[in-house]
Amino acid sequence: MRITSVETSVVALPFTMGGPHPLFAGRPWDKLEILLVRVETEDGLVGWGEAFGHAAIPATKAALDTTVAPLVLGRDAQAIETLTRGLMHATHLLGRNGPHLYAISGIEIALWDLLGKRAGMPVWALLGGRERASLPAYASLLSYGNDLALVARNTAEARQAGYRHIKLHELTREAVLAAKRAAPDAAIMLDVNCAWTPPVARDMAAALAGDGLYWLEEPVWPPEDSRGLASLRRHGIPLSAGENTAGLFGFKALVEAGAIDIAQPSVTKVGGIGEMLRVFRFCQAQGVEVVPHCPYFGPGFVATLHIAAALCERPLVEVLWLEMEANPFDPWVRARNGQVTVPQGPGLGCDPDPAILARYLSAPPTRTAARTPS
Repeated sequence: MRITSVETSVVALPFTMGGPHPLFAGRPWDKLEILLVRVETEDGLVGWGEAFGHAAIPATKAALDTTVAPLVLGRDAQAIETLTRGLMHATHLLGRNGPHLYAISGIEIALWDLLGKRAGMPVWALLGGRERASLPAYASLLSYGNDLALVARNTAEARQAGYRHIKLHELTREAVLAAKRAAPDAAIMLDVNCAWTPPVARDMAAALAGDGLYWLEEPVWPPEDSRGLASLRRHGIPLSAGENTAGLFGFKALVEAGAIDIAQPSVTKVGGIGEMLRVFRFCQAQGVEVVPHCPYFGPGFVATLHIAAALCERPLVEVLWLEMEANPFDPWVRARNGQVTVPQGPGLGCDPDPAILARYLSAPPTRTAARTPS
C-alpha cells in the first residue's frame, strides 16, 4: 500500500504540575505540545505517529513538512525497514541526530500503527510479545527549582497515587533526602539532565552514594562523554542515560565504555520502533537493562507501552507527574494506581478523539499529498 499523504499538527494541552510553571526561552512552559504525524495510504487507512518534541517542535515540523514527508509519498507503507533506512541515508548530511531524525521517528511510528491495523494485530504482538493488560509506571516529577517543600509534597502525593518509583528532576542531595523522607517506602531516582562536568559529577556521586538511589540519570555534561560517565561507576549508584543518544551506535559507545547500567532510548528521537528494537537487542546481549525514556502524551507514549510490553523483562513506564486538562489519547496516556493500561486493539490501538484534537490544535494541520495524475 502506497503512502498518499502525510499530515502534521500540533496540539497544546494546558496542565498543572504541583508547582509554578518553569520558564523556557523567556516564556512560561504551561502547555504540553504534541507534534502529531498522520500518514494515510491509498486504501484510506490512517496511522498515527509522534515526533519529538517540546521546544524543538517548530524545527522538527519544518523538517517533516519540507523534507521527510515529500520523501515518503508514493512509497510502500509496509516496507518499514527499507523506507526508514532510505530516509536516514537521504537526510544524513542534515544531521544524524536532531529534527530530521525526530521527523523520521514520527513517520516510522505511524507506519507501525498502519502495519498493525492492516494485520489486525496490536504492535506488541507484531513485536513478538505476550499479552499484558497493564504495566507498572513511575512518576517523573518536574523540576521545582530545589524547593524542598514542593519536592516533598509532590513525592508524597505521587506515592499516595500508587507510584512505588518516583523520579526527581533536581540538582541537590537535599532534594533526594526530602523525597526519601516524604515517601520512605518508594524507590527514588534522580535525573539532573546532564548538569555536571565529570569532576563535579564524581563529587556528587560520592555524596549520594549512601542514599540508596534507584538510579542516577544523565549526570555528565556533555552526554556523549561516555568515559566521563563511566568514571562515576566506582561509587556504586546505578547509572542511566540514553535519551540524547543517537541510535544503536550511540548506545554501543555507552555500553562499550562501561558507562551505563540502564539504557534509556526514546522512540520519538532515536528513529522509531525499529531502531528501538536494535538498541534492545544489543543492550540485552551485553547485559544492560533497557528502560525506555517516554515523558510524552501521544503516540510516542503509546508506542512505548507496546515496546515495553513486548520487550522489557521488568517494565517500568515513565509518566510525567502533572495533570492535563484533556488529551486526545485518553485514557491510554494516564496512569491509575501506579499502572498504565496497554491497548489491545490493532496497531497502536488508540486513534485520537477528533473533538479533543480539534479543540486543542495550535494551528490548522499541514498536509503534504501525492499529486494525482491529470
